[in-house]
Amino acid sequence: MTRATAVRRGAAEVTAPPAPPSNERRLEAYRWMVLARVTDERCLSLQRQGRIGFYAPLSGQEAAQVGCALALRPEDWVFPAYREMAVALVRGASLTEIFDQLIGNARDRIKGRQMPNHFGFRAQNFVVASSPIGTQISQAVGAAMAAQRRRDPIVTVAFFGDGATSSNDFHAGLNFAGVFRTPTVFFCQNNQWAISLPRERQTRSATLAEKAEAYGFPGVVVDGFDLNAVYGAVTEARRRATSGEGPTLIEAQVYRFGPHSTSDDPRRYRTDAQLEAARQQDPVVRLKNELTAAGKLDEALDEKVWASAKEQVAHALEEAESAPPIDPRTVFDDVFAERTPRLEEERRAYDSDPAAGGGR
Repeated sequence: MTRATAVRRGAAEVTAPPAPPSNERRLEAYRWMVLARVTDERCLSLQRQGRIGFYAPLSGQEAAQVGCALALRPEDWVFPAYREMAVALVRGASLTEIFDQLIGNARDRIKGRQMPNHFGFRAQNFVVASSPIGTQISQAVGAAMAAQRRRDPIVTVAFFGDGATSSNDFHAGLNFAGVFRTPTVFFCQNNQWAISLPRERQTRSATLAEKAEAYGFPGVVVDGFDLNAVYGAVTEARRRATSGEGPTLIEAQVYRFGPHSTSDDPRRYRTDAQLEAARQQDPVVRLKNELTAAGKLDEALDEKVWASAKEQVAHALEEAESAPPIDPRTVFDDVFAERTPRLEEERRAYDSDPAAGGGR
């Protein structure tokens, strides 16, 4: 499929208009997608080398994430799951800050208190990810309700996978959004596997997008390998939301090329043939071919794009690995606005105990 496909709702049909980005915008998107792919491959390698503890790959989902992010505004709020690194990059998050969090060094803004890959960026309205499945969905609806009451012309976007559509928060969140017509975009990256559970074992619905019908708003199925289709669908969903027409559920159909996480071995539940068939739709290759056909990209420029991405990743990683480790004393901070007398006592005890690492 090359454009968004409507899910019928009663007698009405909702379609996302074909609003492809300009060639210049698509070249920008290609740079982001290449950077995400290079970073992703490096992070997977770093985990295997023991240099980071955990990672959730995104390869295969670059067009879905970049296409969605480019259709948003800086003032919109993003509620990610745990593999939306490409979204964070497009919104302006620093690659060095991402590596700081993955490593858990002294510059990690979260101070090592979250799993690697669970970063957040206040300046980019990018909420910290959390491991429990689907919780960000109802959080995004709550934030949208607050914006609605303040009359802020923004949208909130909840990112989640196909597995999260079986969570309580998915149904509660969509129901609230439908009842209160919140300015929310529900962006489901259906990568076909909820860890090892195939999509067809999870629901009898023909699509995940059609689940929106029960809650009174449109659901749209889009080819998640197609940057243009994703961009158009999100652009229309954002227009609806800011016009007071309520939420939209977008199902971007993609495929996870790598494991669910570095704790997973996908060879145990899917075949090489399945993976190879999916790789024929590689979103990075697809966009490269489109730009080449449009005369906006040639092999020389493409080599520069990849070389630049590799240089950025190497530089950011070097900076992050050169930073000192987190000071263990930070464990006493941020518990309360000010340290309590008991925390002060515990910190002093730590400082005076060489066996605990203090006394330095």
